[in-house]
Amino acid sequence: MSADLLQKVQDNFSAAVGVAMVIVDPEGAPVTKPSGFSEFCDTVRARKDWRERCFHCDAVGGRTALSSGEPAIYKCHCRLVDFAAPIIMRGEYLGAVICGQVKLADDSHPDLVDLSNIFPPEGSWTEDGALLVLHDRIGTISYDRLRSAAYSLYYIAAHIVEESYANGVTQELYANNLRLAEESQRRAELERLLREAELQALSYQVNPHFLFNVLNTIGRLALIEGAPETETTVHAFADMMRYILKRSGSQLVPLRTEVDHVRNYLYLLKLRLGSRFDFSIEAPEELDRVLCPFMILHPIVENSINYAIEPMESGGQIEITLYRDGKHVILDVVDNGPGISPDRRLEVLRGEADHSGRKSIGLHNIHCRMRHYFGDSHGLEIVSPFRQGRGTLVRLRIPVDFDPCGL
Repeated sequence: MSADLLQKVQDNFSAAVGVAMVIVDPEGAPVTKPSGFSEFCDTVRARKDWRERCFHCDAVGGRTALSSGEPAIYKCHCRLVDFAAPIIMRGEYLGAVICGQVKLADDSHPDLVDLSNIFPPEGSWTEDGALLVLHDRIGTISYDRLRSAAYSLYYIAAHIVEESYANGVTQELYANNLRLAEESQRRAELERLLREAELQALSYQVNPHFLFNVLNTIGRLALIEGAPETETTVHAFADMMRYILKRSGSQLVPLRTEVDHVRNYLYLLKLRLGSRFDFSIEAPEELDRVLCPFMILHPIVENSINYAIEPMESGGQIEITLYRDGKHVILDVVDNGPGISPDRRLEVLRGEADHSGRKSIGLHNIHCRMRHYFGDSHGLEIVSPFRQGRGTLVRLRIPVDFDPCGL
């Protein structure tokens, strides 16, 4: 509820009717600034022990109103008359509007709750002569006028509460609908990315340029030597195709299979590019069974080959390192290419990077899939330049104990 709105209503009502007014919590403590308080009541509430008596009277008045569901008119410990209009929202008592600090022309009305004698007389305000003078100055109104003010304020408070509740429900529904729409959009985007990943995997099978180079290499080796390296080459290529073709329906695979696939891929490229580049892979066996998304490493390595190694005539280097850091496996892919600019790095993560008129979406795909499976803090990390003003580091953080059943 808007405290500012309640304060404005309270100030205006107090000035219009000519009575003191304050809104209190269920314990009688004020939640708004008092409006129209008499000098007598301000003086009484300046003393802690008397102020506690005021709070208690207001709390009793509020609970009396709550029990009846209507405003309660009562005489406080200072023999002044107040009324309490309960503030109730969906059956929950939030507090009360306390109004009054007046004297009644006839204080013997049967509906008047008398709280003036609930405290011991010792230490009472009546022992202070200055307070007695201030008490005598307080005006008198009729019971009917005070009762009309009480019910008017009761209906106003009820309306404000209902409007505030309705607005709150509307805002909550809007926020929930917005979250559902965003979640639906995220799921749709993920499905699109997964389809792209599978299509990309399929393209590795039928990419004419890649197949032509591999088969050409196999043919030359067969012509020159007829032996072990040719067999290794054929097996590496077959393992690559087998990994892509015979993947199960799950989108998660053991790290070992992903690393072996990339090792075969780099081995075949090494045959084609020769001394133009070299590579190293460090992957401890203890991390073999950790699950990672399918085809999560290949696009990163391929990106390094295309944009860092291919333009170099010699000396290219790709390093793949896996190691455990607490509850995560860190997977680093480092090249020694020219590196990329900060703007380019952001474009890559957003899927907006353009290369020869074609959008480069491979790393964006991985970035989104990682965040989907493991949370927003597990997106792709790119550091460039990485060493001596050159090179690029692409890092993945994969939870060791990730449970795919939680998806």
